[in-house]
Amino acid sequence: MAVRAITQRGLACLGLLLPFLLAGCEESNTYVAPPPPKVTVAEPLIRDTVDYLEFTGTTVSSGRVDVRARIPGVLQEMHFEPGTWVKAGDLLFTIDPLEYETAVKVAEADVVKAEARQVEAGKSLERAQTLIKRGNISKAALDEAEANFKTAEAAVLAAKSMLRRADIDLGYTNVTAPIAGRIGRNRVDVGNLVGEEEATVLTDITAFRPMYVYFAINERDLLRILEVYRQRVRERGIDTTKETAQEAEIVLELGLTNEDGFPHTGLLDHSESGVDPATGTVQVRGIFANEYQPPLLLPGLFARVRMPIDARPDMPLVTERAIAADQKGLFVLVVNDENTVEKRFVRIGQLVDGLRVIEEGLTAGEQVIVNGIQRARPGGTVDPEMTDMSLLTASGRRDAAAAATN
Repeated sequence: MAVRAITQRGLACLGLLLPFLLAGCEESNTYVAPPPPKVTVAEPLIRDTVDYLEFTGTTVSSGRVDVRARIPGVLQEMHFEPGTWVKAGDLLFTIDPLEYETAVKVAEADVVKAEARQVEAGKSLERAQTLIKRGNISKAALDEAEANFKTAEAAVLAAKSMLRRADIDLGYTNVTAPIAGRIGRNRVDVGNLVGEEEATVLTDITAFRPMYVYFAINERDLLRILEVYRQRVRERGIDTTKETAQEAEIVLELGLTNEDGFPHTGLLDHSESGVDPATGTVQVRGIFANEYQPPLLLPGLFARVRMPIDARPDMPLVTERAIAADQKGLFVLVVNDENTVEKRFVRIGQLVDGLRVIEEGLTAGEQVIVNGIQRARPGGTVDPEMTDMSLLTASGRRDAAAAATN
């Protein structure tokens, strides 16, 4: 009986506490909204930009020659170190000149002999002209004297020509550089006979200054370039009957595979006469001074080439990591004055110092999400933290890395 009484009193107490227990459970399950996600925003960097056409090309030497032995003879001396730089006219090889010096002396003697015969024939002609007036010789004798003089005169010319040829051959014993450039290895060692049956290749020289770059332009880009070309011609008053690409000064910029940007500047120099119907392109050539020591541009290198076409002021630029894409296209996320995220579809342009030009869809002063874009949702609220877009440029990142290293 006592146990039953205790149990009944316990149930009664539990009944009195149950509403308070339930009220406590309901209060602990109340939903609390999470704080808005933190994102980093930056205003677009506003800069004057230039539209470029970009191509890929190959560097080609502005001149390359094979240095050959133009006369037969024994290679006597070599006057250069392979792989060095030579100037036009520098002495490279000497072929044994003894035989050719002797030939010159023989030719000189032949000239003296022929001139003596000419003098003798001239005197005979003068005597015949005097005697014909007196009637002491026949007309046939005079004609013979005139013929002998002309033959002697021709013999002098032939002897002088042979002397000139002997002098030229003697000059060929000194093999000189026809152009300036970097000389290759010697193909023939000293002591060997060269030029016996053909003009033996002794070495080669490659010109590095200037350097050409060849690349192909498609039809659409070609028409844009021609319009720029015609505008330059009109602006500068260039004589269209003598116009050249260099006079119009169509600038080219070049970068190698191991270089950032396009550090080398040149000019459009030449183009083929028409578009190749098989490829729909026209091959053009740029010229670059390459005045480095030693030259940085070498023949046969892959080159990135760009051509400035049109300047545009006050264009917004943003980092590429702020640009996303969906089925409708490319977009950026913008935070408005109420910290609400808005989606802006954009049309992008070229890269400038690591930032992408926004051609349409964005204006100056708007706050673009540059970090935390995956946490932001259009229409949602975010907690923005401001940064400077200039810190996200390629040059800004390099400066920051250098400062951290120091």
